[in-house]
Amino acid sequence: MGFLSVLSFAQKLVAERARPGEPVIDATVGGGVDTLFLAGQAGAGGVVYCFDIQREALERAQQRLAGADAASLAEVRWTEGSHAGMEAAVDPQHRGRIAAVMFNLGYLPGSDHATVTVPESTLPALDAALRLLRPGGLITAVLYTGHAGGQREADAVEAWAQALPQRDCQVLRYQFANQRSHPPYLLAIEKR
Repeated sequence: MGFLSVLSFAQKLVAERARPGEPVIDATVGGGVDTLFLAGQAGAGGVVYCFDIQREALERAQQRLAGADAASLAEVRWTEGSHAGMEAAVDPQHRGRIAAVMFNLGYLPGSDHATVTVPESTLPALDAALRLLRPGGLITAVLYTGHAGGQREADAVEAWAQALPQRDCQVLRYQFANQRSHPPYLLAIEKR
């Protein structure tokens, strides 16, 4: 048995934090893998706030959820728009109570590689996510550096995370050090 993939490790960390009934956020829906995971983790009493700028991503995710047992899943609220606007989209009753926020930065697999996440929206989204988290809540950010603009965004996210005060947050980096071709890596931020 090998190490967990970056995506599986992000989900493992979230599964250890997010309890049934808690609100959670999928900040970059993509193909909906994390959306389905979060909807199952939050369960029937929870809420998943989902964001993506591409209608195609939201449609893919909705199709993925359509094949699951709806009775066991959280309510899913879809926003076709930037993750930078997440704070305004989250109900006031859930602000400061979010258990986890998941980011997969880059582009939608199998789609237009010119449409990518960028630091100009990702950094405000990370700031908003941190404000929305409950104490003990978690942000996961999977960073992809192998596409145009990916390294610039990863560098900006790393600088943001490293500047967080230790008294307020812990930051973990999970990365395979000997893989070629720009493997993705994970930053996980725990709010104290």
